[in-house]
Amino acid sequence: MGKGGGIGLNFLIKISEVLTMKRPLAYITAAWLSGDSENAEQAARYCRAVYEAGFSPICPPLYLPLFLNDAVPEEHKSGIDMGRDLLRRSHVLVVCGHTMTEAMKNDIAVAQRLGITATTLEGILTVKGQGKR
Repeated sequence: MGKGGGIGLNFLIKISEVLTMKRPLAYITAAWLSGDSENAEQAARYCRAVYEAGFSPICPPLYLPLFLNDAVPEEHKSGIDMGRDLLRRSHVLVVCGHTMTEAMKNDIAVAQRLGITATTLEGILTVKGQGKR
């Protein structure tokens, strides 16, 4: 909010972008295990739930391992950079699961710095169901 107590211009622009989009972008963060095949299955379940709630899910762990080798430091850093860029373009950060990792805390901190709303998957599903989960 500015000095006049009104709604900030950036907020109004962001709201207008969301209203004109069919589905706002939702960045998915969770406690991913390095190289774990169960990550993809769990990520797909999270993405499906977010999609059904009306969002377009963005989940780098679903596709970055297809072409990046996390064991190569330069590629690991590239993956982090790509993920951060995708987070910057998102309208909401969705925190999934019951475990909190340092990477998730970093995602939340970045979202907070950028003014991106962070919520839980349960929060989105509750709102979608109007509190009737």
